[in-house]
Amino acid sequence: MDAGPEHSTPVPDSTELSVSSWNVNSVKVRLPLLTEYLKEYSPDVMLLQELKTENESFPALELMSAGYSCLVRGQKGYCGVAVLSKRPIKLITDVLPDAPDGGEQARYIEAEAESGERFISVYVPNGSPAASDTDGTARLEYKTAWLDALNARVSLLMKKEISFVLGGDFNVIETDGDVYDIRPFENGAFTVPAVRGRFRKLAFAGLTEAVREKASLRPLYTYWDYQAGARRKNDGIFLDRLFLSPAFADRLKDAGVRDAYRDKEKTSDHAPVWCSFFGRKELIGF
Repeated sequence: MDAGPEHSTPVPDSTELSVSSWNVNSVKVRLPLLTEYLKEYSPDVMLLQELKTENESFPALELMSAGYSCLVRGQKGYCGVAVLSKRPIKLITDVLPDAPDGGEQARYIEAEAESGERFISVYVPNGSPAASDTDGTARLEYKTAWLDALNARVSLLMKKEISFVLGGDFNVIETDGDVYDIRPFENGAFTVPAVRGRFRKLAFAGLTEAVREKASLRPLYTYWDYQAGARRKNDGIFLDRLFLSPAFADRLKDAGVRDAYRDKEKTSDHAPVWCSFFGRKELIGF
């Protein structure tokens, strides 16, 4: 396999709280790599997206053997989200309140630790029209409505002063510099003002984007297509994010992209993103 760009993958101190997020593009296919990642980096919380399997087929026993409890909202096809945790967690909701489809698509899961802190995994709709979609707007309208619902949920959590980490695949190119070449994506579902504006409301609400804040990798990408040697050429896109509420942002120590996992055999087209926090886990409350 061709080597990709240079990368560095620091491991947080074992006494610090660490959170990772990964669009695995099929959890069953990626299970060997996922368990390798959990063993190598030992995140306290792991957020997963694009499981592509139903709850009954989710490899919970294998992940429990690796030391993680699992909360899962699975689904056939291209959706599915999960939260894995070393410590006990409880499900708050696996449906985004006021989602445009009533939560039919498995794109949101929110878990709470015993400390009251929450960890949320999201898989934002792509929004690009299907070839059979003659007017080309239905999926984009669904995406913007879904982002409206996400912003409303964030606003409520902030109003209640709940500490949380919100991570996942956001399927948004926020700035032209977040992609290797903006031209193929201009006026598309990843870049139109209606999408970018709604995405930016997360920052306006007071959240801090950990990866952009701390990552040393430049240019900063988390996704490389399987086609046309995209990884070898570093033709990437910055799609995967970790947003922090103020209490978590105040303790942010480091964050980044573990792009080495994009170079492994039978890997996802996304790389894991991660962040770590100052303070011992028990002092943080996890």
